[in-house]
Amino acid sequence: MWNTPTKEELSKIPRLYETENIPLKDKTIHLHFFIGGCDWYIAEYDGDDFFWGYAILNGDTVNAEWGYISFKELRDLVVPPGIEIDRDLYWEKKLAQEIPKITKI
Repeated sequence: MWNTPTKEELSKIPRLYETENIPLKDKTIHLHFFIGGCDWYIAEYDGDDFFWGYAILNGDTVNAEWGYISFKELRDLVVPPGIEIDRDLYWEKKLAQEIPKITKI
């Protein structure tokens, strides 16, 4: 993974289930990872391996969904010839409803 978030950055993300009473549209998205036409928007983190957020694979917004995302799997994913998942360094926290690609809110 390019631009892996630091422990300090990860510590600022709410823990799993901490925001479960907040409607999806009002969830804060803290991180954005991407590769090609794939995007992962992160709202919660368990402090170890699992994120909870919104995943869009290959630009397929019809089948995109909210769910659990393994941080380890994101870090380890390499697409030949050596392309890795990247973190959006210019990402600023925003509500899910403010992100046009998040269509299931």
